[in-house]
Amino acid sequence: MQKNLFLGVEAIGQGAIDGGISGVYAYPGTPSTEITEFIQESEQAVEKGIRSKWSANEKTAYEAALGMSYAGKRCMVCMKHVGLNVAADAFINSAITGINGGMVLTVADDPSMHSSQNEQDSRFYGKFAMIPILEPSNQQEAYDMVREGFELSEKLEVPVMVRITTRLAHSRAGVIRSEVLAENDMVLPSDPSQFVLLPAIARRRYKGLLEKQELFEKTAKKSKYNTYTKGEDKSFGIIACGIAYNYLKENYPKDDCPYTILKLSQYPVPQKFLDKMAKHCEEVLVLEEGYPVVEEHIKAVFKKDIQVSGRLSGALPRDGELNADLVGKALGKETQLGADVPELVVNRPPALCQGCGHQDMYKSLNEALDKYTKGRVFSDIGCYTLGALPPYKSIYSCVDMGASVTMAKGAADAGLIPAVAVIGDSTFTHSGITGLLDAVNDEANIIVVISDNESVSMTGGQESSALGKIESICTGVGVDPNHIRVLTPLKKYHDLMVETFEEEIAYEGVSVIVFRRECIQAAAKRLRKEKKMKDNPTK
Repeated sequence: MQKNLFLGVEAIGQGAIDGGISGVYAYPGTPSTEITEFIQESEQAVEKGIRSKWSANEKTAYEAALGMSYAGKRCMVCMKHVGLNVAADAFINSAITGINGGMVLTVADDPSMHSSQNEQDSRFYGKFAMIPILEPSNQQEAYDMVREGFELSEKLEVPVMVRITTRLAHSRAGVIRSEVLAENDMVLPSDPSQFVLLPAIARRRYKGLLEKQELFEKTAKKSKYNTYTKGEDKSFGIIACGIAYNYLKENYPKDDCPYTILKLSQYPVPQKFLDKMAKHCEEVLVLEEGYPVVEEHIKAVFKKDIQVSGRLSGALPRDGELNADLVGKALGKETQLGADVPELVVNRPPALCQGCGHQDMYKSLNEALDKYTKGRVFSDIGCYTLGALPPYKSIYSCVDMGASVTMAKGAADAGLIPAVAVIGDSTFTHSGITGLLDAVNDEANIIVVISDNESVSMTGGQESSALGKIESICTGVGVDPNHIRVLTPLKKYHDLMVETFEEEIAYEGVSVIVFRRECIQAAAKRLRKEKKMKDNPTK
C-alpha cells in the first residue's frame, strides 16, 4: 500500500481525521502545534466540517472537547506538556466523569527542553488520573494509536492519553493509512447525572474508575503495541518504552538482540509481563524518554535480588533526551563519538527578529527605568522573553503563562515600586486577565506592558484570541481608561514611549501600556499571500 511521508504530528492529525473526529481543540505550544495546523489545512477535514479553531488556553480547549464528547461526538485535544498543567483540573475530573463520545488527549513532551521551561513527563499525569496511556514508538504507531484511540476511549468509557516527545513529533517516516471512519451521531449521555460531580455522584463514579483499573491493565496486556520477546540470554531483560524502543533497535540493526525485551507502548504496565521477566532476569534495564516512571514502578514490584537500572541508577542520564548512543553505552556496547566541535563553530543564541516591535519597546523601557535599580521587570512566555538576553537584559523572570502580572503585583505588594510586567497579547488572554483583575481589586501600583504583535508569533503566527479585544478587556476588569495607553513601537516614537512610561510610573495605580505592531514575520507572510492573490485572482 502507498505510504505517506508524515511527521509524527502529521500522522497524529491524519489519524484523528481518519478516526472520525468532529473537532480538535488546542492552544499552540511546541512540539504539539502542528497537529492542529495539519487538521486546519487538511482539505479532507475542511470537507468534513471538522471544527479546528484555536482555543484561548489549554483549559478551555480541554473543557470544550469534553463538551463535544458529552454530545456523543469524537474529539481530540492537543497541548504541550506544560499545557497539561493548565488543563489539569478538567483533565483529572474528566477521568471521573468519563466520556460519551471518544476523546483522545494528545500531549507532546519536550525532554531536553528545546522550547520549554521544564521536561516534565505527562505519563505521571496519566497515572495520576488513572486512565490508559498510549506511547507510540514510531510514526505509524502514532497514526494507528490515535485513529484507534477513540474506539478504545468509548470501550473503556474514559479519555485516553497519547503521549509523544519532540523527537517523534518532528521526524518523518512512512505511514500507511487505514479506512476512514464515519463521525458519530449526536447522542447525549444515557446517565443524565454522569457529568454532575456533586460529592455523592463523584464518590460513586470514582469507585467505578477504581473498579475499571483491572480492565485497563487487561486491555494493555492484550494490546498489539505491547510485546514480550524472549532472548537467548534470559538473565538480562530490557523494558523499552515508546520511542526508546527505536533507540534499542538502532543498536541491533539485524534484529539480533540477545536479551529479553518488553516493548511497552500502552499503560498501565501489565503485571503479567513483569512476572514473566522476574522469573528469569537477574538484571533489568529500563529505557524510557523523560522521567523514570516505569523504573520507579518496577523497583517497587521486583524483588530486591533483581537489579534494576535506568535513569535513576545512573546507567542513563537523569535528564535530557535519549539517543541510540546513550542506549548503546548502557548496554555495554562500544559507541563512536563524533569529532569535537571546532572553536570556530559556536552556539548562536536566539534573538528577536530584525525590525521586531519588541525591540523598540525594550529600548524605551530600559531608558525609562535607567534611574532605578535593576530587577523590576517581570516577563512572560513568548518571543519577548528574549528581552532577558543582550543587548536588552531587561527582564528578570519567566516562570509560567500569566505570571508576569501576578509576580509584578506581589513584588509591588512587597514595596518594589515601580514594578513592571511584560506580557504578550495571546499570553494575556491565555492567563493574564485574572492577574490583572487581582491587581485592580487590590489597587496595586504596577505597570502592565502588553506587547501586542497581533498573533501567537513564537509558535508560528497562529491567530491570537486577543485580536481587537485588549482595550475592552482591560476596561472591563476595571483599569482606569485614562491609564490604558496604546503606542506603536517604532524608532521614530522612542521619545513618546519613554515619556509614556515615565508618566505611568508616576501614577499610583494599575496602568496598562499596549505596544501594538504586527509581527514582522506575520506581516511578511500576509504580504506574500496578498501578492499571490493579486497575481492569481481566480485561485
